[in-house]
Amino acid sequence: MEKKLRMTHQREIILDELRRCRSHPTADELYERIKKKLPRISLATVYRNLEILSEVGLITKLEISGRQKRFDWDVQDHDHVYCTECHRVDNIPTATTTCLPVDPDQQKGYQITGCRIEFYGLCPNCQKPRKVQKFKGDKDMACKSCTTGLSDTQRQVLEAFAKSEEACGSKDIAAATGMESKKVSCQITALKKKGFVSSPVRCKYEITDEGKSQLSC
Repeated sequence: MEKKLRMTHQREIILDELRRCRSHPTADELYERIKKKLPRISLATVYRNLEILSEVGLITKLEISGRQKRFDWDVQDHDHVYCTECHRVDNIPTATTTCLPVDPDQQKGYQITGCRIEFYGLCPNCQKPRKVQKFKGDKDMACKSCTTGLSDTQRQVLEAFAKSEEACGSKDIAAATGMESKKVSCQITALKKKGFVSSPVRCKYEITDEGKSQLSC
């Protein structure tokens, strides 16, 4: 049962932004979204409130494979699957809420009250075959617009730009994809050099028509 908690304006904003996320963001990623509405809020305040909200059962705290903590607004019973390549995390509906059986002599004296299952593998984007680099003298095997190719992470970033209705920063894309901000920045730089994203305003980017054509390849 959820404990009683005074719902402050800050906590309402944090909960609202977490529900808007399509991924399972870290405190840092969520902070970048929240500070647009609450410019004076600190990362420490966001992190502290996330911990409090998870303790009272309003959200779930995930510690996937020992990596940085992530947060999930869905508190219904479900498990998670983790991509070992790009670190994306998705929900997997739980077929049963019954805890896995453990023989009494294997419980090490613990009173077991529950269990958590973690699946891992490659997400759909990371399963896509990588394009083979072309060398001088190779015959064209694809249309001209597709020969530049995209890495799996670049495609994921480009897809996030395509879903955005306005120009956004690298930290916005990091929050949408669940990737680290530094990694996203590197991918954006590469995409900009290829002409797949442009920068209409300083530190803001959007997908170009050429970038959109790449997603259809």
